[in-house]
Amino acid sequence: MTESNDFFVNMGKRIFERRKYLNLSQEKLAEMANVSPQLLSTAERGTKALRPDNLLKISRALGVSTDFLLTGEITGSDLSKINQKLSGASAQQIRTIEKIIDSCLSLCDLNE
Repeated sequence: MTESNDFFVNMGKRIFERRKYLNLSQEKLAEMANVSPQLLSTAERGTKALRPDNLLKISRALGVSTDFLLTGEITGSDLSKINQKLSGASAQQIRTIEKIIDSCLSLCDLNE
């Protein structure tokens, strides 16, 4: 497999994993992104490149940045979405979430 094929396959995996996380079918995500289900299927398999406009539509429908889909890296816009979700939480909820995050990060350290 070539490096560009790996790139498309990895991007497809990120689209697939995010779609599954959001509990969306390919058909529903395609509808939300205003693309065809066939295009989405091709993107998830990583068999060919997406046009920039379709990449943008899919990223918006999935609620992630195009950078995340392209590289897997979390950007400031991804973090701001988390911040928006936390903005309405109470102080007690924030502390609980902080403990959960700390526990998750500790588990990740153990697995590395």
